[in-house]
Amino acid sequence: MNAESLYKKLLENLQSRMQCGPFELAGLAMGGAWIAERLAKDLNLPHFGVINVAFHRDDYAEKGMTALRTASTMSTQLPFDVNGANIILIDDVLLTGRTVRAALNELFDFGRPAQVELMVLADRGKRELPISANFVGEAIQVPDQQILVLEKDAAGKFSFLLEERE
Repeated sequence: MNAESLYKKLLENLQSRMQCGPFELAGLAMGGAWIAERLAKDLNLPHFGVINVAFHRDDYAEKGMTALRTASTMSTQLPFDVNGANIILIDDVLLTGRTVRAALNELFDFGRPAQVELMVLADRGKRELPISANFVGEAIQVPDQQILVLEKDAAGKFSFLLEERE
């Protein structure tokens, strides 16, 4: 799986989507924010938002200090009015849907959008909640004991790493 080619596919999807009307980009910290930042640059958009889901996760008690560290390094920043906006929520990997649920809760803390669409580089399936993406780079099968991690190099290029679950 080539993360760069999947990114280019998402970029083409958004270029087509631009003809349907304006939208705002909001990426989930960290990987989704990297993708949103690059898409905003490549599409000449004035800004993009970042959503930190740490305090809305249903496993917050288990994550504890890890969630707090994430929350302190990248807080939610939405440089647009959420109320009435068409928002494209971006994440790197969609698995159970729980992170997307947390992102929606965080987003709605800032207002009520007209529409939210979901864009992901990789969809692993294995849904626990009824959530699906409007834009998918690729459906990818990865063994359950592994996680798919998005990396960004110094030039801003994306790649995936497979890591063993802890």
